[in-house]
Formats: sequence, structure tokens, C-alpha cells
Amino acid sequence: MRGAGDPALEAALALLLRQRQPALAGLSGVPGSGKSTFAAALERLAASRGVGLLVLTLDDFYLTRDARQRLAREVHPLLATRGVPGTHEIELLGEVLAALPAASPARPVRVPRFDKGRDTRLPPSRWRRVERPPDIMLLEGWCVGVPPQPAAALATPCNTLEREEDADGRWRRWVNAQLAGPYASLWRELEGLIVLQAPGFEVVRGWRAEQERPRLAQAAPHALDDATLERFLMHYERLGRHALRSLPARADLCIVLDRERRVQAIRPSPAAR
Repeated sequence: MRGAGDPALEAALALLLRQRQPALAGLSGVPGSGKSTFAAALERLAASRGVGLLVLTLDDFYLTRDARQRLAREVHPLLATRGVPGTHEIELLGEVLAALPAASPARPVRVPRFDKGRDTRLPPSRWRRVERPPDIMLLEGWCVGVPPQPAAALATPCNTLEREEDADGRWRRWVNAQLAGPYASLWRELEGLIVLQAPGFEVVRGWRAEQERPRLAQAAPHALDDATLERFLMHYERLGRHALRSLPARADLCIVLDRERRVQAIRPSPAAR
């Protein structure tokens, strides 16, 4: 996934160029699957072809730590942890997406940035400034495009976290309701969906542990040791497994990965073949 000539990148750019412009597309994949790396390479490839591709990450729209603490008090304690639908500021994301096609030096669009080391959003003075309208906007995130689960699927806890801290299912039902509401409305705006398909959820822990090792070595704030990472990923497990089952059929382009994140297959949607 490095640049021009890479089959996965070329297929992704071809898909995006088939959309009307300015277009909004999505890039989805479970945590650690390489979305940010793929999106950055795709942005460079697009630029080399004279196409203005702007990558937005859903992570930058996480609610501030204080806002999540309020949710934890008012709705459920598990919402203090960022990640699941309902812990993003979807209204702000919608405002940014609506403003970007008219971006100019006179009316720059400010795009928020989230500091995962501090577990909160950076102040607006440090947000990204966009001063020209993009040809294509690509929203990348671990739950982008994921549909809500059927109510019956919520009945049985999927891990220790759910059994011990959401025994009555209140947290997972609330999260699912967010996915069925504001998130589903956003997904309907996507004109194309690219999915990096992991071989299974069991690889996520290893992939995310790789990302944490440099931060642990530097004693970075909020770096996750093995035990903390294990609990953290339990917040993602239910919808991560659901995404692996549901997204390939919904994707316009599915890039199948092995355990080493090597591309094993590139599968366009039936309509694109």
C-alpha cells in the first residue's frame, strides 16, 4: 500500500473518481487495520494525479473528555471511554462536511483534532485550516458504514466487560440506537465505501499492541499496557465483530488483508464488476 502502481490504492482511487465531485466517501476497518496509513497513501496518489483528496478521521470528532464524563454520569459509566457510536460529535462533523465545498482563504474551514495522548480534543487554535474545496472527502474510521445490530443480537453479552459492567444491556442498546440514528444518517451520505477487511477480530489486539509499544517506550500519557489495552478493546469488540460480518456486502471495494496486513484480494461490489 505504498503508492502509484499499488493495486489496492489504484482500485480505491478509481472508485473515488467515479463519484460525482465534490464527493464524500468512507474508509472503514477494525482498529489497527492500517486505515490511516492507507488513507495517507491514497491522498498522495490522488495529489500526483491532480485530484484534491481530503482525508478526515472520525477519531478527530470524538467528544471531549469532559463531555464523555457527562455522558458517563447521565447515560452509562462505560461512555467515559471513547470509541463506540455516541462518543463522537456527529453534529460538528456534519457542519464541517457542509462547509468544506465552499472553503477559501477568506472563509477557511476549521477541522478539529483529537489528542489521544491527552484523551481529549485540542483547542480550536490548533485545529487544521482548510482553505480550498476538496474534490473528494474521505472519512476514515473504525465504525464507518457499520449498520445497527438487530435487537435480538444485543441480548447476550459478548465479553467480560459486557457481562460485568453492562449486565442489563443498557449501554449496548444506547450505542446501537446512536448507530441507527445520527450515524446511519451520515452513512447514507457516503457515495462510496472502501473496507479494509481483517481476517478476524482476534488479530486486533496484536495490531493495536504494535501501535502502543513506541508510546509505552516513551512513557507517553495514556499509553496502554497489555491489561489496559485488553479492557479498552472490549468496548470495540461487539461492533468490530459485527463490522467484519456485515461490511463486505455493503462495501463498494473490499480489500482483504491477512494477519500481517498484506493484501490477499481486492473485491469490487457486484455492481462495479
